[in-house]
Amino acid sequence: MNDRGTTVNIGGEEYEMLLTTKATKEIAKRYGGLENLGDKLMNTENFEQALDEIVWLIVLLCNQPIQIHNLKNSDKKPLMTAEELELLTVPADLAEYKDAIMAAMTKGTNRVIQSEDDIKNAVTAE
Repeated sequence: MNDRGTTVNIGGEEYEMLLTTKATKEIAKRYGGLENLGDKLMNTENFEQALDEIVWLIVLLCNQPIQIHNLKNSDKKPLMTAEELELLTVPADLAEYKDAIMAAMTKGTNRVIQSEDDIKNAVTAE
């Protein structure tokens, strides 16, 4: 794992969640942008639909590092499917993954802002 993602345990196996540009585009297609994601997940009409949305998001984020591995290596790893995730978890697990989702999103959108010395407030020696 690198510092761009976060790790979750699914069915006894560690998976990295990573927000890539590709994942961001998929989220934008589905929800209209990252800023709408929280509202859509919280305002879902029924429980089954809410679970489907959370499962979709977890699978999307967990598959990004696998797709990167498959792009760079000849030993291809299988992608996670929604069905696998649903069978390997209980609903309480999905609630616990919320923090990992938020961490992956934060790391993926984090901007390092460096401030320059404010010259007008600098003390000058005369």
